[in-house]
Amino acid sequence: MAATVPTSMHAQDHEHDHDHQVVPSDPALRTKALESLLVEKGLVDPAALDALVDAYENKIGPRNGARVVARAWIDPAYKKRLLSDGGAAIAEFGYAGGQGEHMVVVENTPKVHNLVVCTLCSCYPWPVLGLPPVWYKSAPYRSRAVIDPRGVLHEFGLDLPEDVEVQVWDSTAEIRYLVLPERPAGTEKMTEDEVAALVTRDAMVGVAKVAAPAGGKA
Repeated sequence: MAATVPTSMHAQDHEHDHDHQVVPSDPALRTKALESLLVEKGLVDPAALDALVDAYENKIGPRNGARVVARAWIDPAYKKRLLSDGGAAIAEFGYAGGQGEHMVVVENTPKVHNLVVCTLCSCYPWPVLGLPPVWYKSAPYRSRAVIDPRGVLHEFGLDLPEDVEVQVWDSTAEIRYLVLPERPAGTEKMTEDEVAALVTRDAMVGVAKVAAPAGGKA
């Protein structure tokens, strides 16, 4: 399926009753049942499965993506390569493979804010962001991120000025997106490792901004 053209939305903020942390019970039960069956039949080693999950949640997680973002903030030449050919630039770190072969990086600016969603399922760039959070896979987020992106951002605690354009990018099996957040004020003298520590998964999906360090300007 071809990549969806970004949709600019300017809906008003609304209060919503949806809780992004609600876990659909049926998929969770199906996943657990399948895991139990595979383990019972000896097709999956529980220890290996736990190690894989731990690697993506804690060792790979969003830290790989944070390193990519930090390098782009520090190195203008790398940033240019990243925005021109995201997959190749990310591969310079050795981050490639399953779920991250074709990457497009979109940049937040003072006038444009990007939000990533997968409306059909939950396509997600595992090599740079790790396992997708529960809310990213939920049907309400997948549908409302396109219909009412400002309302969704409001629920995450992010209210953007009306003159900021919101662009929504729909990930597919062929293309996955990564948001390059705005670099916060007060980080000009920080090292690459120091700014990488500020970057969060949510900022690279687009539901948050990177917070300024203590003592920095908001």
